[in-house]
Amino acid sequence: MAPPDRHRSPSRRLADFLAGLSGRIDRRLLDRAADAVVDTVGCTVFGATQPWSQAAIVHAGLTGGQGPCTVIGADRPTTPAMAAFANGSSAHAFELDDVHEEAISHPGAVVVPAALALAEAEGASIGDLLEAVVIGYEAMGRAGIAVGPAGHMLAGFHPTSMSGVFGSTAAAGRLLGFDGQMLNHAFGIAVSLASGTMEFASSGGMAKRIHAGRAAEAGVLAASLAARGVEGATDGLAGTYGFCAVFGPDPRPELLVDALGDRWIIDEITVKPYAACSDIHPLIQAAAELAAEHGLQPDRIARIEAECPTKAATQNSLDGTVSVMAAQYSAEFNIAAAILADPGDPATYRPERIADPALADLQAKVVSVRAAPEFDRTYAWKMGGRVRIHLTSGEVRVRTVHGQKGSMHDRLSPEELDAKCDTLVAGLAPPGFARTLRQAVAHHSHPITDLTAFLVA
Repeated sequence: MAPPDRHRSPSRRLADFLAGLSGRIDRRLLDRAADAVVDTVGCTVFGATQPWSQAAIVHAGLTGGQGPCTVIGADRPTTPAMAAFANGSSAHAFELDDVHEEAISHPGAVVVPAALALAEAEGASIGDLLEAVVIGYEAMGRAGIAVGPAGHMLAGFHPTSMSGVFGSTAAAGRLLGFDGQMLNHAFGIAVSLASGTMEFASSGGMAKRIHAGRAAEAGVLAASLAARGVEGATDGLAGTYGFCAVFGPDPRPELLVDALGDRWIIDEITVKPYAACSDIHPLIQAAAELAAEHGLQPDRIARIEAECPTKAATQNSLDGTVSVMAAQYSAEFNIAAAILADPGDPATYRPERIADPALADLQAKVVSVRAAPEFDRTYAWKMGGRVRIHLTSGEVRVRTVHGQKGSMHDRLSPEELDAKCDTLVAGLAPPGFARTLRQAVAHHSHPITDLTAFLVA
């Protein structure tokens, strides 16, 4: 019999709950995991073509050497940790991967690569993979909300790479057959591997692109060390010097275990229709809807004003024409792109496209990106934003979006999700790729090789 809760740390209580899910996860949640696999694999196939991903793939091959695990975009497999690193980096390579809004993190790009790598290494079934995905999302999301995500990010930490280590650790632990004690040891190791800052939002560079891969790799490492007898701190998440206390200026460690079994993180995922930071998706959607509804042309626009949460006003107001990363993070650029281009097409953010003078000119007409209390009140559980376009005629067009397309408040349909995947892999994979992938993940009892066989370059 398990000891009373008062004798178990919050980290151990979470670990016990997650370890006890093996073989007991509802089919509805496994279907959500299947959606996550389809979306993440599509993002990975596309992302593997990017130069920063190619560097990660080469590094993985040279560092890991030969192993049993598939690297998408490479011609040979490698070790679990390096496959998780490479595939995670590719999945997160172009701001297309899914999001848990409240935790402000990207679970798919961390959890799915780690789970896929360990499933291959352990000869697991597709059903095992899907359970590991549900469990990994749960751990990563709960760590992300418990640390106090808004303050955590505004302090300069990147939530995906910070809380991500717990998601990949939990997914790996499921595939290694951990009980609660073993998983808690792995969590206690993982807290020492959490890393990643938001400096990319200030001074650019490519390092952000590998953050999800690094978190995926770190979770595989933490679980592997625990499996070999390394003991971690017994309250790595909520202890005196644990994850929440050290990295959260306003932590809520009670959320690690609040409503376990009733609230599921994987139910709360946003699938991104735009290759841009999800905090500005409401602004993109609002601008695109106004442009479509009113046939707006740049010469008719005098100025544009935007309202959004404090985080977006603080970290997403920048010149989007200076780099691909800046374009994907810039509220101003994305509002202009929503009017002049197609923000649903990743090509909108190619270097040659962001250099278009017309985009720069329209971006310059976005004269303010202001924080609004109404959007702070629901951040980041429900994202919001408002675009106000002043026309040269004196007319004003306004659109508010609160709960953007792709979020749990306005979900993409399975058909829309598959269409996104097929768009991303066009020219890189056979026609009907998403359908083939979905058919594979539907066969829970089949070996993981039924899924990975057609992911090889």
